[in-house]
Amino acid sequence: MNATSLPAPAAAPKLLHIITWGCQMNVYDSARMADVLRPLGYAPAESAATADMVILNTCHIRDRAAEKVFSELGRLRAIKQARAEAGQDTILAVAGCVAQAEGREILARAPYVDIVLGPQTYHRLPEMVARAARAAGAVIETDFPAEQKFDFLPDATGPQLPGGVTAFLTVQEGCDKFCSFCVVPYTRGAEASRPAVSVLAEARLMARQGVREITLLGQNVNAYHGEGPDGRIWSLARLLRALSDIPGLARLRYTTSHPRDMDEALIAAHGSLPALMPFLHLPVQSGSDRMLAAMRRGHDAASYRALVDRLRRARADLALSSDFIVGHPGETEADFDATLALVRDIGFAQAFSFKYSPRPGTPAAGAGHAAPEAIKDERLQRLQALIREQQDGFNAASVGTRVPVLFTGRGRYPGQIGGRSPWLQAVHAAGPETLIGTQAMVTIEAMRTNSLTGTLLRERACA
Repeated sequence: MNATSLPAPAAAPKLLHIITWGCQMNVYDSARMADVLRPLGYAPAESAATADMVILNTCHIRDRAAEKVFSELGRLRAIKQARAEAGQDTILAVAGCVAQAEGREILARAPYVDIVLGPQTYHRLPEMVARAARAAGAVIETDFPAEQKFDFLPDATGPQLPGGVTAFLTVQEGCDKFCSFCVVPYTRGAEASRPAVSVLAEARLMARQGVREITLLGQNVNAYHGEGPDGRIWSLARLLRALSDIPGLARLRYTTSHPRDMDEALIAAHGSLPALMPFLHLPVQSGSDRMLAAMRRGHDAASYRALVDRLRRARADLALSSDFIVGHPGETEADFDATLALVRDIGFAQAFSFKYSPRPGTPAAGAGHAAPEAIKDERLQRLQALIREQQDGFNAASVGTRVPVLFTGRGRYPGQIGGRSPWLQAVHAAGPETLIGTQAMVTIEAMRTNSLTGTLLRERACA
């Protein structure tokens, strides 16, 4: 064979590194960004220092989110410069909610960023990469597109799905509620739901790859209203019923919910679908009617209590978690006492609580009358102490019971495997690794700080 007939060497794959901050939906979004870039030849990189493209997928929920982004961008700038000195190009992109809210500011303060894209436009990433390469300048895509990104994402085909026994699956995005403190409507846009056919196809693929538990994600997931294969609009309850029929899927969960969208069909599903786990995250934010009105939540404390009662009548062993904000503008000590009273009345297996911090552009940010930091700190400590007491009580009540545990991996110590109870409690037990990916009954024997330990009732999987 002469030199002219030698085959051309295969092009080395380009490397992609994604840094993900924030919620489970951002984790899912990062995986799908990798999906859309795979046809361009991008394979995963272990670190930013070795990557031809780096995406920083951001979250705007926490305090000082933008400043944390600029701090990380400073580190990435040094990596980009070092690679350039070695003759290697690096595309640097900022995605997610901070990009959506502060895209122009990012380009002004960090002109070395090549692409800025909001969470509704990552299906356009290949086009943005090409534009950035051609123009040798920054590309910004933070307008809400007319088309739904769910309609343009490539089908999940296997290798890009995260391995493991549990997985997240986004079915809904955006929110139409416009709570006073929240940036989601401004960064994620209006409520939009993914077609049921697409959801079911990805769930079946996950099940074939060994996923046994799927958590459906959405900023307001129980507002799901996707088109079904029958041409009708499906509710979340209808989607859950279809998902529960997929062979191999043992458990279903969903998060995050809004009390206003918890309809009777979904409540009934908690009693009729064995695969739907008896653990529900149902944010309330405050127990004060005055604060709930100021927060624009659209419900009062009594309706939340009544909703919890209906849920518990549907499934007696249902456990709840929630979100709380202390120190919202205008909150008095009496308002905070009402929150403590609601927590005592309902009882939560766990909860997430935060001090109010203003988000630019939200109604509460300009309201004034925010509680001083010292008062917010003191109230948060009292609330968290009560929540911790309830969480410990809930876990302590599990000691001596037998629970089905879905084992997801190795445990804390050699010879131990770990998993989750139906109520999302971490459980560890001595057992063979062959049980990973299966459910087995465990007798709970002790409560640790943030987990339970027990003994396998039998060393084989249960249905």
